[in-house]
Amino acid sequence: MYRVFEALDELVTIVEEARGVPMTSSCVVPRGDTLELLDDIRDALPGEVDDAQDVLDKRDQLIQTARTEAAETITTANTEADRTVADAQAEAERILADARARAEQMMSDAHGEAERMVAAGQAEFQNLTDRSRAESERMIQAGRDAYERAIEDGRAEQARLVAQTEVVQAAHGEAARIVDEAHVEADKQRGDCDAYVDGKLAEFSELLATTLRTVDSGRNHLRSPVNLPGNSRTSLYDYQS
Repeated sequence: MYRVFEALDELVTIVEEARGVPMTSSCVVPRGDTLELLDDIRDALPGEVDDAQDVLDKRDQLIQTARTEAAETITTANTEADRTVADAQAEAERILADARARAEQMMSDAHGEAERMVAAGQAEFQNLTDRSRAESERMIQAGRDAYERAIEDGRAEQARLVAQTEVVQAAHGEAARIVDEAHVEADKQRGDCDAYVDGKLAEFSELLATTLRTVDSGRNHLRSPVNLPGNSRTSLYDYQS
């Protein structure tokens, strides 16, 4: 390649030093020297041009190989990405299905527990009501018996002291006092019975309120977003008040 540039420099020198043709811009150059330099250039060019063409061909081959490898890499990456997305979707669907199953199980357990607690509360309420009714009837009957005994005692005392006015008046007063005391005792016992029943009913009301709060907490928990893997498993009883 060096000889090509050297010959070109010599041609430029010959043209620059050539004798000019009067009245024109042309010049007269030595034909033999010019042809000799052109032959040298022609002989030197093919090998250099072939080398340059080999470089260009090699460059094109490298570019094509790079493009092919890039296309294969992109295809592999797209395939891997599609597979990863499909695996992620399958895992997400599995996690969602597990969450739904756990939620349904928790709701079923909550309903069962609520029904059990309501049934237990109703049974306790019925038991307390029956016991309270029986106790109330017993106390009322006891009051009636005491009242009747007081009346009988008053009548007997009245009959014994019928001839004595002051004694009769005292007997009337005592009989009235006994009757009043019997009424007061009966009212007191009835009030104690009502207070006992009211306390048990308040306990049952609190039990039902706790059950309803538990069910509401479970329902609110089911409405929250599904936890992904790594979240701790939450029990329905963690939300109880």
